[in-house]
Amino acid sequence: MDDLKIAIAGLGTVGGGTVTLLRQHADLLAARTGRRLRLVACAALAKPANLPLDGVPFFSDARVMARDADYDVLVELIGGANGIALDVVTAALQRGKNVVTANKAMVAHHGRALAELAEQSDATFGFEAAVAGGIPVIKALREGLAANRLSQVYGILNGTCNYILTTMRETGREFGDVLAEAQSLGYAEADPSFDIDGIDTAHKLAILTSLAFGTVVDFSKVHVEGIRHVSAFDIRAAEELGYRIKLLGIARRTDGGIEQRVHPCMVPIRSSIGCVEGVFNAVVAEGDFVGRTLFEGRGAGATPTASAVVSDILDIAAGRRTPTFGLPAKLLAPLKAAAIEDHRGAFYIRLTVLDRPGVFADIAAALRDEEVSMEAIIQRGRAPGETVPVVLTVHDTLERAMMRAIERIAAIEAVVEPPHLIRIEAF
Repeated sequence: MDDLKIAIAGLGTVGGGTVTLLRQHADLLAARTGRRLRLVACAALAKPANLPLDGVPFFSDARVMARDADYDVLVELIGGANGIALDVVTAALQRGKNVVTANKAMVAHHGRALAELAEQSDATFGFEAAVAGGIPVIKALREGLAANRLSQVYGILNGTCNYILTTMRETGREFGDVLAEAQSLGYAEADPSFDIDGIDTAHKLAILTSLAFGTVVDFSKVHVEGIRHVSAFDIRAAEELGYRIKLLGIARRTDGGIEQRVHPCMVPIRSSIGCVEGVFNAVVAEGDFVGRTLFEGRGAGATPTASAVVSDILDIAAGRRTPTFGLPAKLLAPLKAAAIEDHRGAFYIRLTVLDRPGVFADIAAALRDEEVSMEAIIQRGRAPGETVPVVLTVHDTLERAMMRAIERIAAIEAVVEPPHLIRIEAF
């Protein structure tokens, strides 16, 4: 068979890893597909000196490469939901060329439109590398678990946040200190907002939701919270209560629609997700016939993500094709979103209160008035007339009732800081 001609747009960390993998495993990849995978063009703002690109045509404008170069597969590794990344992918698909990307933001915002364009052009649009790095979770949901009706999919989808929360637990240090260390080690960006505010996880969750439930990708309906408010005190309290704190993305089928939630969670220490530490990612999917399945591995970095990129290229080389989101784009259902206010679960609340008589009675009255049942209350030590931290946990209740109770508690004179809430998930 003819060589499969590959053009790569973007030669940063993942692009460099992809070039290296294609070169280093050239014979293995050819043996597994029956075709040579040949790099025929690449594009970046500047040509990296450390990559083996001798003899490969170089473009300083990826748009020109996408429009004019002779290739079979365009690999987009530029990033960003719009702009040049979207331009080059659209141009390639309009030419009937296959596209592989690691761009979760673009897929989360434009997934259905790009899937439709790929189908119209009889091309493949692959994005295994867009979620959970080297973990083959896209193929698992789209193909391996296709016989199942899935009830939920959830996981740790951002290694930066998992590293920060793990390090806080292991060292007892505060969030800001550990974040600064993560930035110095290269685990967090100079502007870490997309990671620590949950946006990166939300992009990935929107994609998983579509694959799991056959719905249109709808990032706008993801409820998103980050980890900035998680303190060392919360980490210690969670351990005492038998939990660990993880930033999770959760998509769940409910009677009211599909929940899409990203926020810190307390999960049981011995749960499969509670044991995933450091920069690792994990995804759990639950199906009616298969039960619970767990996928764990490195969720970012040059080599794991390049592995996922090349897995999509191998499918194209071997002629394997499935619908982009498991169903033809026209059959994807509109996403009926369950309101976060309808979520039912248990909660952890951290309060800072003046240590004086009657405070607990006022807090209990606020919970009682909203029909929220308290499970436990923890106060370590006394400091009459001074402020002290207090921890409450409550039994399963509706989110809207919990939020009304929080408003009442915040209005109590002796509560001197806004209450901090973390949801508890009994996985």
